[in-house]
Amino acid sequence: MATVSSPPGPPPFRLLNHISTQNIKGDLFGGVTAAVIALPMALAFGVASGAGAAAGLWGAVLVGLFAALFGGTPTLISEPTGPMTVVMTAVIASLTARDPENGLAMAFTVVMLAGVFQILFGMLKLGRYVTQMPYTVISGFMSGIGIILMVLQFGPFLGQAIPKGGVLGTLTNVPSLLANARPAEVTLAVVTLAILWFTPGKVKKVAPPQLIALVLGTILSLTLLTGSGGGAAAGGEDIRRIGEIASGFPSLQLPHFELAQLQVMLIDAAVLGMLGCIDALLTAVIADSITRTEHDPNKELIGQGLGNLASGLFGGIAGAGATMGTVVNIQAGGRSALSGISRALILMLVILAGTRLAAQIPQAVLAGIALKVGFDIVDWGFLKRAHRISITGALIMYLVIGLTVLVDLIAAVGIGVFIANILTIDKMSALQSKSVKSISTGDGDLLLNPEEKTLLDQGKGEVLLFQLTGAMIFGVAKAIGREHNAIGVCKAVVFDLTEVSHLGVTAALAVELAVEEAIEKGRQVFVVGASGTTRQRLEKLGLYAKLPLERTTLSRHDALEQAVAGLA
Repeated sequence: MATVSSPPGPPPFRLLNHISTQNIKGDLFGGVTAAVIALPMALAFGVASGAGAAAGLWGAVLVGLFAALFGGTPTLISEPTGPMTVVMTAVIASLTARDPENGLAMAFTVVMLAGVFQILFGMLKLGRYVTQMPYTVISGFMSGIGIILMVLQFGPFLGQAIPKGGVLGTLTNVPSLLANARPAEVTLAVVTLAILWFTPGKVKKVAPPQLIALVLGTILSLTLLTGSGGGAAAGGEDIRRIGEIASGFPSLQLPHFELAQLQVMLIDAAVLGMLGCIDALLTAVIADSITRTEHDPNKELIGQGLGNLASGLFGGIAGAGATMGTVVNIQAGGRSALSGISRALILMLVILAGTRLAAQIPQAVLAGIALKVGFDIVDWGFLKRAHRISITGALIMYLVIGLTVLVDLIAAVGIGVFIANILTIDKMSALQSKSVKSISTGDGDLLLNPEEKTLLDQGKGEVLLFQLTGAMIFGVAKAIGREHNAIGVCKAVVFDLTEVSHLGVTAALAVELAVEEAIEKGRQVFVVGASGTTRQRLEKLGLYAKLPLERTTLSRHDALEQAVAGLA
């Protein structure tokens, strides 16, 4: 006998991410592989941000661990990423310039606040809205971040510190950087890029190019490019290295606020948190497409927020979902959050046991790795063909790139989304305006049956059918007014809202105005077909109170029939 099952409801709330023991071997192998890739990237991003290698390493551990435990994407690997590092670099530079003594402590507080913002976004269920932006804006934004990351590596790539002033400061100092380039470190950076670009596919399956570059670059700096004992490079110059990393667990960093900098800190935290949301959820979509699963965006934001909160509390830089680590984890067999958890624990053990070895890594090698990450972030594929698809879209993308690189990240996204949405609304309004029609004969292109067309013909031009169809957004209000103003001499007007799927406030006010003007001119007015939210909106406006009941409860056919009869 068949049993009746209860209808499916929303999935029950789950505190932890999906952690399974059915694929332990695949998850552990995925975690190990992701940890191997995370090590050089975390070092590179930590140094590039200005917080130091240890901050990058512990950011990779803490963000990765908490996001894996409490997130909503089983296979997502979270760690410091290129986009997050770009913003983190700007935050540290800005706050340390304003307050050299407490700037770094405030920067870690910004990471904590960014985590709090992400948790709030998740609790408010804003996850599904985060990535609902035009691709031209997302592409321009990410490409701009990639360019920033590349430009900021010019100094370390040439053996020098990153000049002050961000991108503009670096570009201004390019002649000086080139004039003072250190051959040994330039050689290391070029070798690193060559390894990253030209490592054969067969070798990549065995070891990631980033790790190969890290190991070979360090060995090269200690042998061929240095004198005996590993002290001075050829030419008598010391190669700039990471330096000693404190062993043991990181110390607690209590939140530090300065009233004078509070507004700046909150804005920086909001930008960092929003970027982390976009970065993580875009990567989660990629993970879904590979594993044929569906992530929980709101839960993922809470997990990301907890990860960044923990990272800031222990002196780590901010992180988000990392595309490279996630894809490698899935390809290596990872299918549940156990892979992300094992990756974080393995990476932590490596950090605790190998800090002395990491101290010898040249900064030029890390600059080469970070520069290649920046190059990969740039959306070259879309840049090459954007102008073929849409000139307008291409111009929006170039504008967002320019604003991102030269002005401000949040301004770039805000202005890009505003312009893209205005253009989209204009196009939609133009299309929907064609759905606003007024006609007095049955020969027009209206949604009428033969009987209704016959009735309209019987009106002999004195009965007008004003028909709206589809979604009436605010951009259609102008078309409603224009069509109504074009009405000539007639004795009756039937406003037909039968096919209206949505009536916006502005469009509803335009309908009300048209009805009022028709009443003032002494015409018979019928408003028919409105249902659901459309009728509710018109009722709340008080439109039906201005008309006799029998003229608002008829069908379109009956309204036309009464209008024709009223001409006699």
